[in-house]
Formats: sequence, C-alpha cells, structure tokens
Amino acid sequence: QVQLVESGGGLVQAGGSLRLSCAASGSIFSINAMGWYRQAPGKQRELVAAIISGGSTNYADSVKGRFTISRDNAKNTVDLQMNSLKPEDTAVYYCNAEGLVRGVIRRPFGSWGQGTQVTVSS
Repeated sequence: QVQLVESGGGLVQAGGSLRLSCAASGSIFSINAMGWYRQAPGKQRELVAAIISGGSTNYADSVKGRFTISRDNAKNTVDLQMNSLKPEDTAVYYCNAEGLVRGVIRRPFGSWGQGTQVTVSS
C-alpha cells in the first residue's frame, strides 16, 4: 500500500559526497518517521539516521557530523546528504517509513525501499 523508491547511490572515493533520496507513495494518511538504514556484507542492518514529522533527528554515532537527514513532509520525501565518506560506509542503504494509511480505519504501516548500493573506495 505504501511504496518507497530510493535513488542516488553509487561509487565514490573516500572523502567524497553522495546524496540519497527516497520518495514515498501510495495510500498515505500520515508519515510519522522516515529514516535510512544500511547493511554491509555479513553485518546486521543498522540505523544510520532518522527524522520524525516534527523535525527531530537521530544519527548513528559513526555518521554524526558527516551525514545530514532532511525531510519534505508535503512531498513525503527524505534525503540523506553524506559527506566525508569513508570505506566503512560501504553498504546497501535502505529507506524506511512508518505512519498511517488512508481509510476508514487508519492502520499503521511500515515500509522499506528496495535498497541502493553505496560503495566508497579507499
């Protein structure tokens, strides 16, 4: 019912920048939180950054000061600006959104994007 489409991944040298974007569509009544997670080979998926509808943000310690999450509530989009990238940032990055769907009964939803590869070369 709610789809997330990510874009912006790619290959970059250490120290470079990338910007990831994610757009949510479907039967959306409201989105409470949007965020970015990542999963490196052989590792568990981990939270990178999240932002709630009021604008409060949360970052993993490993990306604080380098990554910035932003959101457009009107467009149901969330971006992740990644600066000073390091090889250890290499992973598949997933967009996540949680909220309520439209309908007589506004059920909660939690959706994931398909993932976008970010590779940082040393």
